[in-house]
Formats: sequence, structure tokens, C-alpha cells
Amino acid sequence: MSTIDWLGRANGLNLHVRNFINGRYTDTSIGEGLMDKHSPRDGGLLYQLGNGTEEDVNKAVSYAQEAFDDKRWRSLPMAQRQTVLRKLADLVEANAEEFALYESLDVGKPILHALHGDIPTVAHHLRSSAELADKLVAPSGADGSNFSFQLRKPIGVVGAIVGWNYPLSLAATKIGPALVMGNSLVLKPSEFTSLSASRLAELAIEAGVPSGVFNVVNGVGKTVGSALSHHHDVGLITFTGSSATGKKLMIAAGQSNMKRIILECGGKSPFLIFDDCPDDLDFLAADIVETAFANQGALCSSSTRLLVQESLLDKLLPKLVAETEKLTPQDPLNPDASFGAIINEAHLNKILAYIESGKKEGATLVTGGHRIEVATGDGASNGYYIKPAIFTNVDQNQKIAQEEIFGPVLSIITFKGENEAIQIANNSCYGLAAYAATTNLSRAHRLAQNLNAGQIMIVGTNTPGAGGVALGVEPHRESGQGTEFGLAGLAAYTVSSKVDLLM
Repeated sequence: MSTIDWLGRANGLNLHVRNFINGRYTDTSIGEGLMDKHSPRDGGLLYQLGNGTEEDVNKAVSYAQEAFDDKRWRSLPMAQRQTVLRKLADLVEANAEEFALYESLDVGKPILHALHGDIPTVAHHLRSSAELADKLVAPSGADGSNFSFQLRKPIGVVGAIVGWNYPLSLAATKIGPALVMGNSLVLKPSEFTSLSASRLAELAIEAGVPSGVFNVVNGVGKTVGSALSHHHDVGLITFTGSSATGKKLMIAAGQSNMKRIILECGGKSPFLIFDDCPDDLDFLAADIVETAFANQGALCSSSTRLLVQESLLDKLLPKLVAETEKLTPQDPLNPDASFGAIINEAHLNKILAYIESGKKEGATLVTGGHRIEVATGDGASNGYYIKPAIFTNVDQNQKIAQEEIFGPVLSIITFKGENEAIQIANNSCYGLAAYAATTNLSRAHRLAQNLNAGQIMIVGTNTPGAGGVALGVEPHRESGQGTEFGLAGLAAYTVSSKVDLLM
């Protein structure tokens, strides 16, 4: 139980979103006017954000290019850049309560989830990049007296654009690799969650990143994002967000300088439950609910399609409903909250529209799916809250089974056998993640071979081991392209040259 007065801290904040360019805070340009950011928890005005301009982007890219050209960062020894990244991770942890409050207020996520989940993940991403960087060894070889080797060099200016669901954590997945490999960076946070990015850039200066190397420009996608993705001095765009925006970035990359691109986009991930694990249903019910409804369902890898072998449904469904009904939306600043608010009213209405479409198309809503009022600590009750929903009798081609809702809606589809389960799982334009529960090792290998997903997690016991190897993850289909994480993810922030020494 937290003893911190989070509400008191929130009420004491004077929130002012600013850019961070060339080592200094600057006011965000007004551009097309101010955008109101309303609080997910109570609907009140949280802050106002200038929409930003192409001039802001040009200024940030210019300083980033200057920093790259004069080698103030990339010429430092790898060990020194690693040390700076580790120090930045330390500073994130030292300021964890501040960052957690920003994330909770901006996104609507429970404060303790932000404090004990999101912020440690930020530090982990930064440290992981630092720890792996000196292990990225390029190939080499000799042929007689001739020697050839591959040299990896930083690309230049990296443009990073991130989504709103995990603002700081998503930023860290770009910042760590970009900086440790010697690049300069211009980061555009989501216009819906702009509180934390510039503060992180300020801490980067304190950690030892030179001015101009890490810049932040706030604003909307159609101005700031477009200007960054079309800029001829940006050598790489790395993006996490919707598939629709990802496609626009691909066009921008081609229309400008054929810049490299890393896209981690939407998902509609399946979770396959086979009838060889009937003794694990209590564990699986809890795991399914956690995987489907994490972060109020706003997670691109959420398992929002549950594929259950027919013989198990009657036993599993009551357990799923019971676990789901434990998720009662609460004020995100309440330390007891396990389920928070939806990012804004427009997104809430979008989720509710999907729920209505599920009903109209013949699926059965068995729990949740309606907006509720939640009294916050300061007496307001105008926030954006919804009870998590479960649908049964879902046809695999229905809208709720095909489109990314990005909210707490779980669609249950039954199957008879393994081949049908794989067909249903792959009946999607996405290919980000997939989950399965089976105790059959041969089946697990077949699923790994046949599921169209960049990351596949197969559970074979109700006491799975923790941890994992730091390997790259590459999305399939319309979930994106390029590799993140691991050594391959670091290599994506470099350009290679083959060098032949003919002696």
C-alpha cells in the first residue's frame, strides 16, 4: 500500500509542455492553435499543447545534424556512451515518482502500475541497450593476404515517433539504441501524452549526453510527424503506433530521401487454448485476462482474440468472467486501483461503438462493455471509464474479431482441432504477437512454425519460468517491419560498410 498522497501531488502540479531543443527548453509553437488535453481520470483540463510547426522540426533536426557532424557524441568511446546511458537509467529511477505521476495523469493508468511497471521498464530498456552495444560484432574474414571486414557506423539523425499508451517506455526503446550507437535524435511524443519526454531529455543532459544530440518536439502528427518523416536530413524513422500511420510514414520515407524505417504497428493477437491443459484453467484464466486487458486494453500485443478448443469452453468461461469482473475501474491515482481510465472521450466512444457492432453482428456480450462513473478523490465523476467486455459466439470474420480496438474487449472463438486453430489465428491482417497454451511439445513447435506473428509465447505449465533471452523481434504483415530489441535491434540503428584491405 502506497503512503504517498498522489492526489495532493497532482493538485500541486503546474503542467507546462515545452520542446527541448539543443539542450534547452523552448515553448512549443502555437501552429494551428492550442490543443486541450483533458484528464482521463476526471475529464478536466489537464494542460494545453501547442500544435507545433515545421519550423520547430527544422530547428531540432538542424541542431541534431550539427551535433552529428561535429562528432561531439559519436566520437566518444563506446564505453563512455554506455556509461552515460546507464547513468540516464539511474536518473530515471531516482525520479520514478515524478515520471509515474506524469504517466498516470496522461494515460489514465493506475499509479502503482506506472511506478512499479512502466518506469522500471524504461530503465531496463536504457540499460539493455548499453549492455548489448559492445557485443554487436560485425563479421570479418581473410583470403590469403587480403582481409575484409564489416564496419558499423551510426546512421545520423534518427526521428522517433511514439504512441500514447506507454509514452516513456516506448520512447526508451528508441532512445537507448539510437544514442548508444552514436546517432543524434529528434523525438516526437504523442500529442495525447506529452508530459514526460522533455523531462527525460533534460535528464539526458545531466547524464552526459551533449546538447543537440537528444531533442524533443511536441505537436500533432499531421504537422510535426509529417515534417519529421519527410525531412531530408533524417536518416531513419522509428515508429510505434497504428498501422494506418505506419503506412503514411512509408510513403513519406519514399517521397523524401528513401530513409530507413522501423515500424511497430497494430495487432490483433490470438491466444490459443488447447484441451491438453484442463488442470491449468485457473492459472490460464488469470493469464488470459491479464494479457487481454493490460493497460485498459491499450496494448498492441494484447491477446484480444481468444481461441478455445470447444471441449474446454464451458469450464473456462466462468473462470474468465470471474477474473474479468475483478477488474473494477477506479481513479488511477488511487493506490488500490488495478484498472484505470481510457485515454480520452473520443477513444472511449470508439470502444463503445465496437461493442455495439459486436452485438449487432450476433456475438453475445457476457460481461461488461458499458461506461461507468467513477468518483475521483477530488469529487469529480466525469472521467472515461468502461467495464472490460467479453464476447462469446464470435465469428472469426466479425468486426470485433478483425479490427484493432485498443481497448478492453475480448472476443472468444471456438475451434475443433489444431489446423482450424492455426487458420483462425492467421486470419488477420496483423502479425505482431501470438500466445498459446499446450502441454504438447510437438504441437508447440508446429505452432512456432505456422503462426504468423513476430513474437510467439507458448505456455506449457501453470508455473512458467521468468526471464528471456534478449533477441530481436520483427513484426509480420501490417503490424510493421524492421527489428527491435536484442543485437539485431541495435544493428538497425547503424549502417554497415564492407571494407576490403587488399595487401
